[in-house]
Amino acid sequence: MPARRVAAVSAATAVSVLGVLPAGTAHARTGDTTATGKASAAVLRTDLSVSLLNKTVTAPLVTSLNEVKAPQTASKTALSATVAGVNGDRPFSVLRADVATARAVTEKSRSEGYSNLVNAKVNVPGLLAVPLITVEQVTSKAVCAAGKKPTADSNVLGTVSVLGKKVTLTAGASTKVDVPSLGQVSLDLSRTATTSRTAAATALSLKVSVNPLKLNVSEVEGQVTLAHATCEAPGAPAKEEEPEVVNQTKPEPKPEHLAETGGSSATPYLVAGGAVLLAAGGGAVFMARRRRAAGTRGDA
Repeated sequence: MPARRVAAVSAATAVSVLGVLPAGTAHARTGDTTATGKASAAVLRTDLSVSLLNKTVTAPLVTSLNEVKAPQTASKTALSATVAGVNGDRPFSVLRADVATARAVTEKSRSEGYSNLVNAKVNVPGLLAVPLITVEQVTSKAVCAAGKKPTADSNVLGTVSVLGKKVTLTAGASTKVDVPSLGQVSLDLSRTATTSRTAAATALSLKVSVNPLKLNVSEVEGQVTLAHATCEAPGAPAKEEEPEVVNQTKPEPKPEHLAETGGSSATPYLVAGGAVLLAAGGGAVFMARRRRAAGTRGDA
């Protein structure tokens, strides 16, 4: 084999050895954070139907007092709520209280709804002299923390009177109050519900059916809710995965890629192998030149 061809084969062999190096490709995936938490609170909600003059006139009494929602921090305090259209041309006061506070907060790892009423009286049309219900204090709180079981609590502190009649309430049970000359009210005390990510609490829920003296002058039916709070836990951020290394075998590189360099644990062995091959090629060239020179002297 000619000397130049031996040298070329040796160099190509060295390049081929470098070309079969396993290449490591790293892929890092970062999990996305799920939805932020939610929270809401209200000290009063009414969904009532008011019928006047033997149901010849019907007006809805739908309102909420101090209703707040998050994801932003919010807080409201009010002492009374009035609605128009159910008491002639004059505003009608639905709620009066010494304290009426609702708060909804969401943070990175938790959300919370809270409501509080102190010395509150709820009135409905047709019962101007007798409040529908009076309470000393009611509170509700719902807390949802990421990765933890949500909690919901509500409390009714002090006395409760319905249609002027003092009542004793039992948690988790319904209490019916029937006043012949006024009407009937069904109360649910401290209703709470939780799931794996949500919670809701209601201090008092009233189902109302009022017809004073059964004169059909003013009849009120519907629902009244006192001190309501809800929350939904924020999603915990997914853990960042470890880099995934994928080994690939590259084909023999084209000549334009010979200038690329890199390092790995196999580099010293490859360099040594290439040096041996190059040395062998150089030795072959040297021996061929000596033979050619000897032949020239012999011919002389």
